Amino acid sequence: DDAAGLAISEKMRAQIRGNAQAVRNAQDGISMLQTAEGALDEVHSILQRMRELSVQAANGTYADGSAERTSIGQEINQLKQEIDRIATSTKFNGQNLLTGTLTGTLGGATGTDLIVGDQLTTTAVAAVTKVEVAGAKAQTYTFTSGGAGSLTLTGADGSAQTLSGITNLAANETRTLNFSNLGVSITIQANASGKAVADLITDLTAAADDTIVVTGSGAASLQVGANSGDSLAISFVNMQTGQLGAGSDLSTLIADDTNVSTQAKASTLISELDGAISDVNAQRGTLGASQNRLEHVIKSLSVAVENLSAAESRIRDADVADLSSRMVSNQILQQAGISVLAQANQAPQAALALLRN
Repeated sequence: DDAAGLAISEKMRAQIRGNAQAVRNAQDGISMLQTAEGALDEVHSILQRMRELSVQAANGTYADGSAERTSIGQEINQLKQEIDRIATSTKFNGQNLLTGTLTGTLGGATGTDLIVGDQLTTTAVAAVTKVEVAGAKAQTYTFTSGGAGSLTLTGADGSAQTLSGITNLAANETRTLNFSNLGVSITIQANASGKAVADLITDLTAAADDTIVVTGSGAASLQVGANSGDSLAISFVNMQTGQLGAGSDLSTLIADDTNVSTQAKASTLISELDGAISDVNAQRGTLGASQNRLEHVIKSLSVAVENLSAAESRIRDADVADLSSRMVSNQILQQAGISVLAQANQAPQAALALLRN
């Protein structure tokens, strides 16, 4: 008999059930993060062992090119391959968590898989060594420049971000251009002669070099609410050896068993492993922060479900106290009516008794 109340309560039921499912979604998200974290914990242990071996090889007690250095290099190479195996095999519900999904064209290398760490040369004196995405929309991005020291990255949907004040690259300098609003960053490394910023921008905006195509974001979008748009993006960075390192990537430095064949190579590898360990630490920190956030999401959704359930109950369910008092009142009235009828039924009998007397 309350049509409006029925409509309101049905909407509330939709929110209640949607939020309850969102809680389960967030719990699945935590499980996904824990899966990635477990893999990164092992990667971290492997990198520490590789660094230990590199420190051993950096000692001058081993002759350059000796069998001892080769043996050390063999273990380092095997450990590198194990990191790549862990990265490619770490999955959650069939989804790769530590490999990324970025492909693109840069420097005229159409279709090159940027994630595995191929070096895409833009000129003879500078190279794009790394392209990363974290929550970037899957679309084509194009470089343009509006002036000296300025570089703009624009998506096909019109979204754009401009970096200003870009300066010259010193000799062998590595620099990251982070278009954080778009979720895209590129790492550039100059060679021994350095790179003028004007030349760098000219190279990146050249017709053959100015495009990045993102076919996947490297982020998982979790539905953490009852309504469309109630989503939360969790970024997963590529953890293959082609993307780990301070300057050059580990995949390039550890190409074979001769990776520490000289004392100089071993020293270089130590620095790169320090960078790789830093990369893994940063990703583990990001995953931990995301897990903490999801735990708060679950608490918030649980409170919302509880409050909505109480509100829906007040509209739809019976008010036991009110109905109980009404029942007692009706019972009293019923008993009073019965008593009155009993009194009325006795009146004719009393009159007949008087007449007989």
